[in-house]
Amino acid sequence: METTPDGRPVPPPHADERTMLEAWLDFHRATLALKCSGLSDDQLRLAPASPSPMTLLGLVQHMAEVERNWFQRIFAGLQRPPVFGQHNIDGFALQPDRGLDEATALWRAEIVRGRELTADASLDDSGHLSGHEASRLGDRGVSLRWILVHMIEEYARHNGHADLIREQLDGVTGT
Repeated sequence: METTPDGRPVPPPHADERTMLEAWLDFHRATLALKCSGLSDDQLRLAPASPSPMTLLGLVQHMAEVERNWFQRIFAGLQRPPVFGQHNIDGFALQPDRGLDEATALWRAEIVRGRELTADASLDDSGHLSGHEASRLGDRGVSLRWILVHMIEEYARHNGHADLIREQLDGVTGT
């Protein structure tokens, strides 16, 4: 597999749909990890893009929750509590004793579990949305294809946030 100079996997220029979607999702996952690398715990907890309280550590935690929600709860239909507890259902709240290593381990565990649950599934297999979520889409069913595209979008959007936060912290820019 080809990688960028910073080590992220390069999505193949020609591949079947499933391979392409999963490769782009992996690229964006690696991008979030890259945005957090080489920073101190204090820097990971700073919210330098006022007035937003968003932090890089909070983004990692949030994406752990997003991974669990879409692959375990919605696609597989599992009843799973929030990764970081009922008081932190979106994952953004930080705890003084939880740093990047622990948050990253939890995030990566959610990625592994999602891969396990979707490994043998077709892109046309569906998960089921809650009534609230379905009201926004107009349908209770959502295909794995839709979920993968949504996850790419979710990571890409938050990686833009991460890029701005990182630039404010230490001037590092790039994709």
